[in-house]
Amino acid sequence: MMTVVPSLALALLCLLRAGAEVPVQPGFDAEKFAGTWHITAIASNCSVFLKMKDGMKSSITTISFTPEGDAVMKLLWPVEDKCQKFELLFQRSGQAGHYLGMSAEEMRDLRVMETDYSSYAIVHQFKKRGQEHHSAMQLLTREQDVSPQLLQKFKELVPTVGLTKDMLAILSKSGECQEGTGQHTQ
Repeated sequence: MMTVVPSLALALLCLLRAGAEVPVQPGFDAEKFAGTWHITAIASNCSVFLKMKDGMKSSITTISFTPEGDAVMKLLWPVEDKCQKFELLFQRSGQAGHYLGMSAEEMRDLRVMETDYSSYAIVHQFKKRGQEHHSAMQLLTREQDVSPQLLQKFKELVPTVGLTKDMLAILSKSGECQEGTGQHTQ
């Protein structure tokens, strides 16, 4: 047990250093950020994502915050003939808009890079699982439609976090997973 604590501390330090170049929204306001978002575009170096990206559809995420300030993300992803539900918990770090998720298997570093709270947000997530490291940037929008100007802004930010344009997917619209149901509709 004693060797686990130093190795976790070292891994956390590496994770924090890896995400250090990614900015966080100045004056981040969790209350304004909470609510329902559509994931409309993703750029990631994850090999699983890269294999699936061309067939992916937009998904819904509902973000809330605990009284302690931790972030809870509930996601509904249309996968094949069903809606996959995921729930992620991120602990607040010392900086508003920056959250950490840790389990025995993996560590995640989530940062809200930019948002206007009412129409869009750009978030970055760094994930470490064993020796694997993945970086992803997502464009979240309150509505499923995304403007060409916002898409262009997102595309311009992709290289700033070490990703390339060939790792980018603009997700097609999806009406398949309705918020709160987890059901696939035709």
